[in-house]
Amino acid sequence: MIQSWGVLVILIACPLLGSLPIIAWITYALTGRKLSQIGTKNISVSAAFYHGGTWVGILAVISEALKGMGAVLLCRVFFPPGSPWELIALIGLVLGRYGAGRGAGTTNVVWGFLVHDPLVAIFTSLLAIISFIVLRSRQWVKFGVLFLFPWLMLLLNIEDIPKIIAAVTLAGVLGWIYTKIPDDLNLPAPETDAESQAAFAYLRGNHRIFCLDDQLDANLVGHKAATLSEINRWGYPVPKGWVISRVDDPENLMAIIQPSHLSPLVVRSSAIGEDSEQASAAGQYTTILNVTTTEQLRDAIAQVQASYNHPSAVQYRRDRGLPDMAMAVLVQQQIPSVYSGVAFSRDPISQQGDAIVIEALPGSPTQVVSGKVTPEQYRAFVVETENVSSVQVVGEMSRQEVEVPQALIKQVAYLVRQLEKQYRGVPQDMEWTYDGQNLWVLQSRPITTLLPIWTRKIAAEVIPGVIHPLTWSINRPLTCGVWGDIFTVVLGDRSWGLDFTATATLHYSRAYFNASLLGEIFLRMGLPPESLEFLTRGAKMSKPPLKSTWNNLPGLMRLLTRELSLEKDFKRDYSKKFLPSLSELAHESIEELTAAQLLERIDYILELLRTATYYSILVPLSVALRQGIFRVKDAEIDHSIAPEVAALRSLTALAAQAKQQLPDSQPDQVFEELAQTPEGEKILDEFNQLLEDYGYLSDVGTNIAVPTWKENPQTIKDLFLQLWQSAAETDKPVRLTKRKGGVVQRRVDIKGQVTEIYSRFLAELRWRFLALEQACLKSGLIQQSGDIFFLELNEVRRLVAGDDIELREDLSEIVEFRRWQFQQDSEFHQIPLLVYGHTPPHPLPPSPLYSDQVLQGIPASHGQAEGRIKIVRDLQQLPEVDRHTILVVPYTDSGWAPLLVRAGGLISEAGGRLSHGAIVAREYGIPAVMDVYNATVRLRDGQRVRIDGSRGIIELCNF
Repeated sequence: MIQSWGVLVILIACPLLGSLPIIAWITYALTGRKLSQIGTKNISVSAAFYHGGTWVGILAVISEALKGMGAVLLCRVFFPPGSPWELIALIGLVLGRYGAGRGAGTTNVVWGFLVHDPLVAIFTSLLAIISFIVLRSRQWVKFGVLFLFPWLMLLLNIEDIPKIIAAVTLAGVLGWIYTKIPDDLNLPAPETDAESQAAFAYLRGNHRIFCLDDQLDANLVGHKAATLSEINRWGYPVPKGWVISRVDDPENLMAIIQPSHLSPLVVRSSAIGEDSEQASAAGQYTTILNVTTTEQLRDAIAQVQASYNHPSAVQYRRDRGLPDMAMAVLVQQQIPSVYSGVAFSRDPISQQGDAIVIEALPGSPTQVVSGKVTPEQYRAFVVETENVSSVQVVGEMSRQEVEVPQALIKQVAYLVRQLEKQYRGVPQDMEWTYDGQNLWVLQSRPITTLLPIWTRKIAAEVIPGVIHPLTWSINRPLTCGVWGDIFTVVLGDRSWGLDFTATATLHYSRAYFNASLLGEIFLRMGLPPESLEFLTRGAKMSKPPLKSTWNNLPGLMRLLTRELSLEKDFKRDYSKKFLPSLSELAHESIEELTAAQLLERIDYILELLRTATYYSILVPLSVALRQGIFRVKDAEIDHSIAPEVAALRSLTALAAQAKQQLPDSQPDQVFEELAQTPEGEKILDEFNQLLEDYGYLSDVGTNIAVPTWKENPQTIKDLFLQLWQSAAETDKPVRLTKRKGGVVQRRVDIKGQVTEIYSRFLAELRWRFLALEQACLKSGLIQQSGDIFFLELNEVRRLVAGDDIELREDLSEIVEFRRWQFQQDSEFHQIPLLVYGHTPPHPLPPSPLYSDQVLQGIPASHGQAEGRIKIVRDLQQLPEVDRHTILVVPYTDSGWAPLLVRAGGLISEAGGRLSHGAIVAREYGIPAVMDVYNATVRLRDGQRVRIDGSRGIIELCNF
């Protein structure tokens, strides 16, 4: 019994003992300094020596030694000496130290281990001292000891498995903490307290000069040097270089390199924050070329370091909120330049399109960046298909006699676009030089004016088409808020500072997602930045960053717990919340409600929609994740529960019955003749029931400004007649998938139910806004039908409340301007896939280089087909479609499903394997290619094409 109490005491008392900031108390009492607010903010023995001096450091050692010995002796009250619990006590002590004071607890462990096992402790300590004297490297000694002492414990206690496990765990915890906290011994030696300066300088050991072959930390050596080291390790050519961090002595570098006239050096700045996504700091710091002697090198380093404190540089940092930290210096071999220049992977002026802008001149790159010489400018385009990449160049040359070779320009264009891909699509500003044989990267940094990056890839599928202000004011907080909740589950406190409402915006009245912010969020979560595109569209995913994933494992496990309980949670909400609410809303007399009551019902629906949005986001992600893990093919999944598929099957079956009843009738007389027979009346009753059951669907299910089928039944009647006409000759019967059940199919079934619930709530929301609009029309608040959709939700609230006089006075102008803007944006058919920055320019037409013979997209439904193009941008006027027609559409939503089944193939500008169009295409065996950029512009009506839905290829035929 006493040992059970001992376990409890150890697990509680040791972490509490470790968390006591005794070092901080000692330092503050003797010097008045607060360790938690200065230096590295560590509360550690080395910090006490550094900031407090020798006596403060000695007292700190004594206090931490007593903690370590005390933890071990506490165990001996309950357990025999040498018990594994002594090591567990030290683990608790160390975790308490790290959690409360960001200290490693090395001193605690050394002295505690001396009590636990003096032989191992003494032997390890002697070996560490000897190694440090010989190697003068703290890192080698520190991690070498962590590797050594578990092996000694294994050799001496080979039969005591618990003790061996505890020793390995203790070493692992210490190693993990070492990687998490900065080392106080890396602080600048001259700023050490005078009493302990000599000892501190000795303990720092020999600082190895960093070179660009090393993996460098941008927080220590600046973004410029860290980026070049990364590019170098990726295999791109970077001139050899060395980095003098802010704590290094430049004399150490003088001893290993000898500049000369034959091998000159260039000395450059690498400040913290320079060349980052927040600021470029271009031209703020000094660069010195042609350094040929040691004395020149010493002076050059000093000049570059001094430029950090130049008034203009200081003001630049203040204007951008950058921290004032010391400067790292980058010393590189100077390349003898034949041609040099800069390259922008995206045009920083037009801020859109696929053009790469290259400026080049013979000689040194400083001529280009100095602005004193006008360079030659070229525009290049990298055209990539499935297996082939090509570069085409358009030059804008002022002097033909200095034209840079086209082959070199193409090489530069391809290189800068590859670097953009390496940096997750962030546009790059690359400085380059060519020595006659090799193309060298001198610098690469983000084009800060083109950030953030907004993408239509996923947004066009989630909420396609042109969007009204009211729809956006509802959808954005719902979607962004739920995504924020999901991210917070994983990130916990580390989500502070992230603005989840900034994950989406409108450009050209279309939805765009913030790819830059989403990438940062997923990286914080320990996942690849393209995770969302992988889950929603089946895109390729890079390897996750293992270290970050490990650090986020608790949060990811919390998210996994939610995924595992999805089915149970949805069934609970479906029966207790969704169905009763929908029944109540369906039987409500909307016409009898006042404006205030309608607004209350709108808020009620919005609250339900928030829960439905949670499922509408998480369930499709769960489907994609499980499908990928269990390798279930798309053809093995049954989507019959999805409302658009179920409605389509029912409509097709009714059309076939009508064809049997009226095989020779004229299309414009079908409904009239059906009403003349009992069998026909039964078909009409079933048609009306279908319209009642699925009347909540619309052309764009997520846009409440779009009329539902219930409001506009003529669309469904026209589709019914087209299906009736093709019922006899169609050779594409519905493919009935054999249901296999299992973990994937159950999630797919839930996804279908979620789609129905979500769409029904949106329809109920729309109908109440329409009723509210009628009330506003009668009272004269708004002038014409449809005006309410050009207001935002908060404006509707203020309008109904009646106390905002200014809004009432300006209302007509607000609605008129927004209606005009909406009409203007609706006329844009060539919307850029990516928007760079916060203020997009007028959309440019696609590059003529894209009129290639092969177009690439996402393979969404297997099979091949050949036919004539028919472009359909909306469902207002339905074209005649047959099995020789290849439909080209901007997007596909639930309302498009009946049209798709009559086509021979489908090409869509937006969407992936899980989009509505892809599901319907697979259901009816129609080849489909999704995500074909600007397909409605690049292709034309009547053009003959051959599509391959298995490879995602569209080939233009020349006949």
